[in-house]
Amino acid sequence: MRDTLTDANFPRTADLRVYHLGLRPGEVANRIITVGSPSRARTIASFLDANPKPFRLESERGFLTITGRYQGTPISVISIGMGDANMDFFVREVRECLSGDMFIVRLGSCGCLIDAPVGTVVVPKACIAISRNVDFNFVNPEQCSEPAYRISKPVYGDSDLHEQVKKSLESTRPTHSNTVVLSDVVNASADSFYSSQGRQTSFPDANENLIQDLLHKVKDLATLEMETHHLYHLAACWSGRKSSETTKPPPLATGPVRPSSDGEPASQPVSITPLAGPDTFIKVSAAQMVFASRMSQDFITPEQVSTLEHWTGEAILNALKEMDIQPERHHPEQGSVWETHQTT
Repeated sequence: MRDTLTDANFPRTADLRVYHLGLRPGEVANRIITVGSPSRARTIASFLDANPKPFRLESERGFLTITGRYQGTPISVISIGMGDANMDFFVREVRECLSGDMFIVRLGSCGCLIDAPVGTVVVPKACIAISRNVDFNFVNPEQCSEPAYRISKPVYGDSDLHEQVKKSLESTRPTHSNTVVLSDVVNASADSFYSSQGRQTSFPDANENLIQDLLHKVKDLATLEMETHHLYHLAACWSGRKSSETTKPPPLATGPVRPSSDGEPASQPVSITPLAGPDTFIKVSAAQMVFASRMSQDFITPEQVSTLEHWTGEAILNALKEMDIQPERHHPEQGSVWETHQTT
């Protein structure tokens, strides 16, 4: 985005492309898998149907969207990078590109805080957030009475989607695999890979006892990563809105977003009427692959990662395919990138 925008509140171009993801209505489906890395997105997208040809769009800000059909069901795979800020861009901007309901599953990596081997797959029922308290005196901690880190209350994902993700992982897991699928546990999302996850660096972080404190204070805590809490939090906030709430159309910008895309773009939208009605829902869950054990300090091998991403990606596609969205609560197929054309 190099052109001047006319409104800083919610920048959107004249052809309705959102600022960071570069998407417009008809290019993202109601069922979404979100991942961190583009390579993982491409691995999952390899399962999409050949017809229609999957649509790919890479924005200037590094977000990759691949939209197509999986066994006939419209699904998008979106890589967003790391951290709460990128998760915030993703959820808010996709919500403004879709009519109807949303199902979102995050497939990511995590560290494990319990005695479980690397390669374990975890489906967290709830998440907490860990944030570095910038008002704490990290240079002279003895002069400060505030905590160095703040721990939020838990927020829960959708119970039905949680169960379907667990079921699909267990049924898709290779017969020769001894991978354990853990559920009914709690995940912690930190605002840093280092300080807020208790890693020791040359900075004065006052985090020597952070992991032990977390395990003591948070019941059923099992994993640690950087994104899932914000996904659960935004979904809970959306569901908690008052149904009578009205939303103004996000304003337009004069300059175009210039994404790089493969496949046919969606047809030109005709209006900027808010797509997401007040009665729509966002239902979320997550599956996390244990890449590192914080207990044994073991780390997963590249070969294990490749195998794990392949079958867990297929499992999440299967889970989303099973989640029902009524036709009247689904984004229109006509003019979308997942529209199928009959051949004679």
